[in-house]
Amino acid sequence: MPSDHDEAIEVASKTPAPRSYTLLGHAHVAVRVESALHVVATPIGNLSDISVRALQTLAAVDLVACEDTRVTAKLFERFGLSTPRMPYHDHNAASMRPKILARIKSGQSVALISDAGTPLISDPGYKLVDACLEEGLRVVAVPGPSAVMAALVASGLPTDSFFFDGFLPAKSVGRKARLAELARIPAALVLFETGPRLEATLRDIDEVLPGRMAAVCRELTKMHEEVVRDTLPALIERYKDEEPKGEIVLIVGPAPAQAAGSADDLDEALKRALSAMSIKEAATAVAGALGLPRREVYARALALKSGK
Repeated sequence: MPSDHDEAIEVASKTPAPRSYTLLGHAHVAVRVESALHVVATPIGNLSDISVRALQTLAAVDLVACEDTRVTAKLFERFGLSTPRMPYHDHNAASMRPKILARIKSGQSVALISDAGTPLISDPGYKLVDACLEEGLRVVAVPGPSAVMAALVASGLPTDSFFFDGFLPAKSVGRKARLAELARIPAALVLFETGPRLEATLRDIDEVLPGRMAAVCRELTKMHEEVVRDTLPALIERYKDEEPKGEIVLIVGPAPAQAAGSADDLDEALKRALSAMSIKEAATAVAGALGLPRREVYARALALKSGK
């Protein structure tokens, strides 16, 4: 007996009648698109952020591969879309990729979407894109909403150079180690975080990357959107008794320009870092924060650790 997934793919294998989408109360017939994998960005919260091109593509393709068919159903209902859907996520990606590739090789078109925003950001979509390109199949990007870009724009922090690192490790030890590696990057850092871990993460950032400004961007584009920019100590104070709800993007500003500091400044920063990190991690973090050569900072960290 065929599964729901097989039925969805079987429906897509037949040449469909022209489909349509509804925008502002008017139905629009979709024009067929080329055989390819169409990577389509969808709203991160406010459904009005959908683009006309995204609606046209989602209506015109033979099949839509989505992270969660239930989440996608809300988008489809809002805009009158009826294209067959199949799930494509971390747990079934390996088995679904060959089926999607087979459809595109047969001349069909497939759209890839995530639950929110631009696919391939913290999801398995890149493996599908890679597989298509390896097979010589066309990949088309349909750009649109992105939580990363929305948070950067709203944060008011320098955006001329930024580095996206997704979710930091859940445990403090691993988190500090990763932050020590990020300390050497001369750019704003873009991170994802959850409400329950926000305060602890802010404390670790303040310990490893002291003196930086940061912005907590929550529920972007939604009714309760909130962007709070402040110093790390001030953000820690704000969220110490509050567990914010919703999706969070955390922007950490680049290291401030450092004037030549005294030996006492270096020792103070190292002592604080050494209380929570290894010598290597502390040296990396402090060197990045103070703009000093790592070799010199490491030598001083060794001396402090040995009591000299």
